[in-house]
Amino acid sequence: MIFGKHINKYYLRYAWALLLGIAALFFIDYMELVIPSLYKMLINGMNDGYNVIDGAQVPFDAAFVLEKICFPLLWIVLGMVVGRFVWRMCFIGTALKVETGLRNSMFDRCKDLSQQYYQVNKVGNLMSFYTNDLETVQDCFGFGVLMVADASLLGVMAFVKMWRMNVLLTILSMIPMGIMLAIGVVVGRAMEAKWEKRQEMFSKLSDYAQESYSGIAVIKAFVNEYRELLTFRKHNKDNENVNVEFVKLSMKLEIYTELLIESVICIILGYGGYLAFKGVFNAGELIEYFSYFDSIVWPVIAVAELIKMTSQGRASMKRIGDLIDAKIDVADGVRVTESPDLKLNGEIEFRHLTFAYPGTDAEVLTDASFTVKPGENVGIVGRTGSGKSTVADLLLRTYNVPDGTLFLDGKDVNTIPIYAVRNNIAYVPQDNFLFSDTIENNIAFFESPSHDEEEHRMVEDNARLADVHDNIMGFVEGYSTLLGERGVTVSGGQKQRISIARALIRKAPILVMDDSLSAVDVETEHTILTNLKEHRGGLTTILIGHRISTMEYMDRIIFIDDGKVIAAGTHAELMKTCGEYAKMASLQQIEAEKERGERL
Repeated sequence: MIFGKHINKYYLRYAWALLLGIAALFFIDYMELVIPSLYKMLINGMNDGYNVIDGAQVPFDAAFVLEKICFPLLWIVLGMVVGRFVWRMCFIGTALKVETGLRNSMFDRCKDLSQQYYQVNKVGNLMSFYTNDLETVQDCFGFGVLMVADASLLGVMAFVKMWRMNVLLTILSMIPMGIMLAIGVVVGRAMEAKWEKRQEMFSKLSDYAQESYSGIAVIKAFVNEYRELLTFRKHNKDNENVNVEFVKLSMKLEIYTELLIESVICIILGYGGYLAFKGVFNAGELIEYFSYFDSIVWPVIAVAELIKMTSQGRASMKRIGDLIDAKIDVADGVRVTESPDLKLNGEIEFRHLTFAYPGTDAEVLTDASFTVKPGENVGIVGRTGSGKSTVADLLLRTYNVPDGTLFLDGKDVNTIPIYAVRNNIAYVPQDNFLFSDTIENNIAFFESPSHDEEEHRMVEDNARLADVHDNIMGFVEGYSTLLGERGVTVSGGQKQRISIARALIRKAPILVMDDSLSAVDVETEHTILTNLKEHRGGLTTILIGHRISTMEYMDRIIFIDDGKVIAAGTHAELMKTCGEYAKMASLQQIEAEKERGERL
């Protein structure tokens, strides 16, 4: 059994099922301890021709066998079958519910953890929590309660019956059991440390495999399959070694247990045979005593197994607990005063905002100040690493924002619930993540799936705005085309446009597009931007990128360099007033003309 703040509540929640299972165990154990007395009657009857019952000799005949042995044994077997079904339903069923509850708690915490957490903790490692560790905890919970209850009930009742038959023989029999318990405690502590190391190695192996599968195209392109295979073999060998170490300890515990149990059998056969020779026991009573010990063997083995299982469960539960207790870095603070249902008009103001990513001292934005009016189309442009994408991260509250530096509709963003902030912003990210689902469900991701004609019409309309409708209809299954993992079925440009359609269907007051047109040609870019201007009238659009030709469509352009807002204005104004902007525009124009010349 394992205990801790994240699992104790389940013992209380499912106490009724656990108590019912324990009651079923008590019934089974009681019935099991009736069987040795039936053995005694059978052996004594065969040897003496009679049995002594209530001081009277009862002949050992067919009627006696049927009435006193066979029929009672039949009812005992039927009762034990029902009882075992009940405890399995209670213990194993409850353990599955505990696993489900812990998985829900883990996923609930994962959805609230910040982007910083996932940069430190890799996906493969986290997935091992949901597989290996949860399975271990589930086994430890269900079978742990079973073993504790069964070992206690059956062990105590069998011990009492053995004690009543012969005190000295029982004391001699229990000495090896005490030694085994002491050994089990020592070995169990070592096993817990080994199991924790085993889980860590498995996490590294899972993470490496997951990363290799995700980057298989890059691996093949660089002809690096052999090196990746060697690295995987190393991780696999490390995992094998730590598993072997754990199994060695486990086998040692089993060997010690088996050795001590066999030593008790020697004691019973030796001293018990001596008692039978002296007339203290008859043959039937010796068999009865041996059967009681046979009943107590399972509790002893259960204790050894419980020690091993508990060491595994505690190590796995610690890892799960660390995830559930992980600190939520980005959350609503005490200054939140606005309603989660707040509807914004689309005004944005950065007021002397300075920001550095958590864990670093390097400022990504320094004293950044600019304003975006409701309904304005604004482009944010700058060189790679200038801090453009950080603007999007802060708008979406991916990271914490200093008080009094970012305002939406004149309200400090830290006074607005994160849900309300994100609910008012449609976002097209740089990586254009698509789910392994149909194209239609990817575009309608924001909407509750109804699959009716109205929803399909909305999906098509926004796909046309993103200039991807014709491409989708070129697939055999159209909008029902199932995308591969992370959208590998479609090209980079198609992924970008599907992501744009997914954002447009929200009709949010603010649309943020982070370098979302880099994979499309100039003609497609012109179509999309023209559609945005026509169909998002009165709504705010922020287009982040590095290609100045794209920014010419914007009402106003904000030029960022080295984390600082250098200038703001129209394209024509910046070409005249901002030398850095004009230089960047000239260089991009020369590169574009060079590329056109090479194509010709």
